[in-house]
Amino acid sequence: MSNLLYSNNSLQREHSCLPTIHSKDDVIDLFNVQQQNIPKSSEEAIQLLHDEAGKGDVYTQCGLGRMYLEGIIINQSDEEAVKWFTKSAEQGDADAQYNLGVMFEEGRGVPKSDVEAVKWYTKSAEQGYADAQNNLGVMFDNGRGVPQSDEESVKWYTKSAEQGNAEAQNNLGVMFEEGRGVSQSDEEAVKWYTKSAEQGDVDAQYNLGVMHLNGQGVPQSDEETVKWFTKSAEQGDADAQYNLGVMFEEGRGVPKSDVEAVKWYTKLAEQGDADAQYNLGVMFEEGRGVPQSDEEAVKWCTKSAEQGNANAQNILGWMYQNGTGVPQSYEEAVKWFTKSAEQGFAIAQSNLGWMYNNGRGVPQSYEEAFKWFKKAAEQGDAKAQCNLGLMYDEGKWVPQSDEEAVRLYRKAAEQGLAQAQNNLGWKYQTGLGVPQSDEEAVKWFTKAAEQENSYAQDNLGFMYLNGRGVPQSVEEAVKWYRKAAEQGFVDAQFNLGFMHLNGLGVPQSDEEAIKWYRKAAEQGHTNAQFNLEFLFDYGRGVPRFDGEVVKWFRKSAEQDYAVAQNNLGWMFHIGLGISQSDTDAVKWYTKAAEQGNASAQYNLGEMYQNGQGVLQSREEAKKWYRKAAEQGNTDAKSRL
Repeated sequence: MSNLLYSNNSLQREHSCLPTIHSKDDVIDLFNVQQQNIPKSSEEAIQLLHDEAGKGDVYTQCGLGRMYLEGIIINQSDEEAVKWFTKSAEQGDADAQYNLGVMFEEGRGVPKSDVEAVKWYTKSAEQGYADAQNNLGVMFDNGRGVPQSDEESVKWYTKSAEQGNAEAQNNLGVMFEEGRGVSQSDEEAVKWYTKSAEQGDVDAQYNLGVMHLNGQGVPQSDEETVKWFTKSAEQGDADAQYNLGVMFEEGRGVPKSDVEAVKWYTKLAEQGDADAQYNLGVMFEEGRGVPQSDEEAVKWCTKSAEQGNANAQNILGWMYQNGTGVPQSYEEAVKWFTKSAEQGFAIAQSNLGWMYNNGRGVPQSYEEAFKWFKKAAEQGDAKAQCNLGLMYDEGKWVPQSDEEAVRLYRKAAEQGLAQAQNNLGWKYQTGLGVPQSDEEAVKWFTKAAEQENSYAQDNLGFMYLNGRGVPQSVEEAVKWYRKAAEQGFVDAQFNLGFMHLNGLGVPQSDEEAIKWYRKAAEQGHTNAQFNLEFLFDYGRGVPRFDGEVVKWFRKSAEQDYAVAQNNLGWMFHIGLGISQSDTDAVKWYTKAAEQGNASAQYNLGEMYQNGQGVLQSREEAKKWYRKAAEQGNTDAKSRL
């Protein structure tokens, strides 16, 4: 979720709204001031105004200019407005001089000219006209039509502000806050923001909210922040609406309310604000303040991402990667991760590195993976640091370095990343890249295990079982093995089965052993499959020679576990729980024998000796007897 915008984004707004005549009655009132009688029609009033203006009456000239400017009763004409403002301004009317300055600044009815605008603002400002003083301050502030000068800007803002001009008061507050043209003073900034805000100036209300938020010039107060953000937001200020949404989302200064947060994010999102669109997308994704909807999340994140919001681009990449609210597409995921990563967004850089590392949506490239992991890691992204550590650990595209792996694991581990904590613990356990220390290993395994990292939980179980770095405790070992096993971690399931089989830390139970061995075996754990075979073979926990015996022998054998291959060959040879087949017996004996299993080598020699499942061959028989005998098999020695 995006954070609050703590900077003042609404500074020095120019006052360029012209005073206007809004109705026929105003026209009549204007005429009455001059003539002290009421004409019978607006047409007559207009003619009388032209007559009076033509005689050189400055007030009537300015009023007629405003009528042409706004198209009140007569046809709107910027050119006619400029004509009458000029006549009045040249006679020294401050109002007309100000209006003529605006016309030159905006290029209405005349070629746009900041120099001419400054000329007329100055004439009006020197007569004490507050709006002109503010606008002249803006021109000096921005170096438009005059050399840029903070000091001149402050001078004119002050003159206008002291007359109560709300926009000048806000602008003067900005100058004090930034220390431009005056000594920096948050207290003075707050003073002027407050004067302006209390008059309803939307920018000052927002700026005053920021000062309360940060405790600048006033005691920090979330409640005051919300008060002023609300006033500004209700007038349509985009930054205030966004920040007010954040305040409701985080429950700062108001009771936490996702519904209110969504309300304000929506107002701004519908105006096209990218940050609000992103936040609204997150609210839909998480179902906070609105019914959960992946599709709506994608909709708003896409709008934000297409405007270049890096957060939204990253989350949109994640949604395509996982097929959340959109058809799954690694290519689209890479597209959005790349857009975000190229803006320097660390999380996206890390995600893009992962895509290259695993060849998802792009050709697999350790070089590109390293590049993006490094960029993210240098920004402090913990996952990238850990992944970069793994590349050094395994020597992927970079020279293998245990020391560099440890350095990177440590950076990530100290940020609380469980995977890195486990990896660092493993480095201490093995003494690779660091002095060997079981105590340090336990320390880091524990940190990761307490975050539910199943690898670390299994490793911590091992440390307690063997009393390494901690007092030996089979009960603690069981505790941690169980936590990992219940998460589906295959090694822990095997280890927990072992603990139940041998009654270590738990009452001995063949049934519980079988339960956990089966879970591990179904995930392909070879030793679990073999131990399961053993229990079935001897009828422990199940009837002897249950039909599952052959199933687990076969699974284990197919993973090239030599002992299981030899046992499966023996079962085929004698037809135990399976159709007898010397040919299949020879097949499995051979696989085990070629891996160096002495029992299988002897059994294969027997098959050749007797011509069972193969052509009889004393030479082949002696060959296999000899191999078994060299490993100390006494039966094989007796055959030679």
